[in-house]
Amino acid sequence: MTRKRAPMLTTPPLSLYVHLPWCVRKCPYCDFNSHAQRGALPIDAYVDALIADLDFDLPLAWGRIVHSVFFGGGTPSLFPPEAIDRFLQQASARLRFAPDAEITLETNPGTVEHGPFPGYRAAGVNRLSLGVQSFDDGCLQRLGRIHSSGDAERAVKAAQDAGFDNLNLDLMYALPQQTLAMALHDVDRAIALQPTHVSHYQLTLEPNTAFAVRKPAGIPDEDSAWDMQEACQARLAETGFAQYETSAYARDGRQCAHNLNYWRFGDYLGIGAGAHGKLTLGATRQVLRRWKLKHPTDYLAKAGTHAAIGGDDYLTEQRLPFDFMLNALRLNEGVPLSMFEARTGLPRAAIAERLAHAHQRGWLEPDADWLRPTELGRRFANDVISLFLD
Repeated sequence: MTRKRAPMLTTPPLSLYVHLPWCVRKCPYCDFNSHAQRGALPIDAYVDALIADLDFDLPLAWGRIVHSVFFGGGTPSLFPPEAIDRFLQQASARLRFAPDAEITLETNPGTVEHGPFPGYRAAGVNRLSLGVQSFDDGCLQRLGRIHSSGDAERAVKAAQDAGFDNLNLDLMYALPQQTLAMALHDVDRAIALQPTHVSHYQLTLEPNTAFAVRKPAGIPDEDSAWDMQEACQARLAETGFAQYETSAYARDGRQCAHNLNYWRFGDYLGIGAGAHGKLTLGATRQVLRRWKLKHPTDYLAKAGTHAAIGGDDYLTEQRLPFDFMLNALRLNEGVPLSMFEARTGLPRAAIAERLAHAHQRGWLEPDADWLRPTELGRRFANDVISLFLD
């Protein structure tokens, strides 16, 4: 039987994700769509392809304002500032950018020559995310990273000297042969560099990665990993970094606007090889997930045509609750239940029974109008989210 829909499916804020798929060397733990650089990169051709790709998807977002842009990869800092500038100029000529739009570029301390930072700033990038992962050179080597701890510190300071005052540092924990003291030392080294945001996430052995094929020695067990998470979380809190999402910590007012839009089930155009997007189609009252061809060669040949689409998935009423909760319940503060209704088009009655189960198990705070995980719910996040899977 078809569920009765809520009165209105509203259009959420819009972001733009741009995927630049190349890196110097594929890390053994990485399951992202990244490809080791072989020879000169086709930078101009790829920017042309991004613009053509954007043109093809524009009808899905006519008249809407872009609130954030995120260049992810791969290693976007392999692209010079001039290429980033050209894409942003073309994109802002086609879409309305909010005056305060957050524009993030992911960078690798081992690939950024310190000169380009002012160029990225001039191009319009106002937030950097540096993939440090660890400040222990032994851990970095075991992770297959191409930079040293010294490279990371120099890159952060060079970015700050170039005028970047909104910096994220990526850190990983539960690394091969890592101890609790080493994990805390990484956090302390990061805090000393005065970033505004820290992403702190556990190393996981993802399928189809080198680490999944050959597990590295000395991976901490589950209890040890949990001890690292709790201790590092406490250290970050002591120094003014509030946890607002499963693996994200920020100083006041410095939460990542782009990722917040993901977690709040916002919309985003996905441009580039393997990029994923999610769009609310008001006219047909549908939510569309679209992704592009993954391999750069295929993408370059077909960008701007229907053939570049890897797939379109229109979310069913049965699927929408799970997709919404998969994102919203990552947030410590959760979201109002009214947001579920507005961004799925479903009434709260559609999930009432499942919410009751979550409340009974102590996984959600006892608030009839708010979806907020408890501390227990955050620890068993996968179990909470699975309640909403049909």
